[in-house]
Amino acid sequence: MTRSWKTGLTALAAGFAAVAGSLATAGPAQAATPFGSLDSAVVSQFTLDPVADFGGQRQNTFDVYDEAVKAVEAKGAVARTNATSVLTSGGRTGINGLCHSTGLAAGLSPTGFCWDKADDTSNSYTDAGGWTPQGLTGSYDAQPGGLVDGHKAFLASWHFSRGLGGANPVPNEFARVSLVNADNNKITYNHLLLVEPTGTRAAGDGNFRAVQGTHADGVVWYGNKLFVANGRWLQVYDLQHIWKVNSSTESVGINGTTSSARWSSYALPMIGRYRTTADDNTPCAVVTGTSPCLNSLSLDRTGQDGLVSAEYKSGGAGGRVVRWPLNYLTALPSTTDPSGHGVSHATVGYSSPVWAMQGATTNGQYWYMSGTCPTGTGGGSGDAIDYSCIHRALPDDAPHVYTTSPVLTQNLGYSPDTGRIWGINERINSTTGIRVVFSITG
Repeated sequence: MTRSWKTGLTALAAGFAAVAGSLATAGPAQAATPFGSLDSAVVSQFTLDPVADFGGQRQNTFDVYDEAVKAVEAKGAVARTNATSVLTSGGRTGINGLCHSTGLAAGLSPTGFCWDKADDTSNSYTDAGGWTPQGLTGSYDAQPGGLVDGHKAFLASWHFSRGLGGANPVPNEFARVSLVNADNNKITYNHLLLVEPTGTRAAGDGNFRAVQGTHADGVVWYGNKLFVANGRWLQVYDLQHIWKVNSSTESVGINGTTSSARWSSYALPMIGRYRTTADDNTPCAVVTGTSPCLNSLSLDRTGQDGLVSAEYKSGGAGGRVVRWPLNYLTALPSTTDPSGHGVSHATVGYSSPVWAMQGATTNGQYWYMSGTCPTGTGGGSGDAIDYSCIHRALPDDAPHVYTTSPVLTQNLGYSPDTGRIWGINERINSTTGIRVVFSITG
């Protein structure tokens, strides 16, 4: 979710030694400041509310989008499919293994995969624009056993922006997710454009458009549901309602009997969304207040399942990590509303001392946070850095560096079935690429 990148990787500092995974010699994240618990009275005021404004009328988003999804599918211009079908349909070919320098400590048994050349090098600073990865989840979140219909899978979220850093930037023009099949040590994947369904069956005007203004900061796959974080909004998608379009053009939507999703073969329609703010127009606020921002996401299966959100604070500490309870029967945030689509309240929160925190996850004992390295660790400073850092802490204790990590590491997640942490980075290098999806022991 970092809003600034460089196109080249700074040369490694001479004599630099990566942190070896030993906490005994690692320095604190910030002057022994703890990963501290928030006041429960404040946390209880954090809410996810599914009601939003549609044409001046307040309606439950799940009701509106359910009708729109049915209206689109009734027209017959898209073919409904599911995640398993997409996973087994071939697609692009990635690289099994870490193809770039990562900074990950060798003692943590790093592994992972890389995207194809086009996705590794796409550049949002050009006039043509490019896709930038943000969030990561997978079958390790989707099901307790770590597989979806027998498949080892991953899912990444991306935003498309153009001309960043120029006079007329166009940020967050489109958003997508990538479904990755990692069976048998091979990497194949397909992109799915995130879309908003419109219309009603009664009017016969079912259609869809690209989701607007979505940075796709974080993502979690839970059951058949997919959560995508975007500031004050938590968007919800259903991986049983993937649409295979019948044309491959730049346009998005349905025209007569023709459907298209901006050169993608698939579109994924939103089925609902929640907000953390009092209304649709109030911005969320990091660090303080009762409207937390939803940036990175991860899943916590310790006790009752919970969705973990974390705030990104540019150039500073204090971003909050918040746990939202989930109902495994609906695969949605828990609520007392009989519809299952009501207001949900947070249960636990922490304030993180890690600067520019980009991701947070837990194994039920420790918390792991990606962000800026302490002075003297990782090489370089500001945007001219060689690596990011993953910090580890017990609740209410100070974090220490667990390992350096790929430059501009974003979301983190924990796989209970393997005891490993997964992560993704976003840095742009339009010549050689520098992006990886990685895993280390937790």
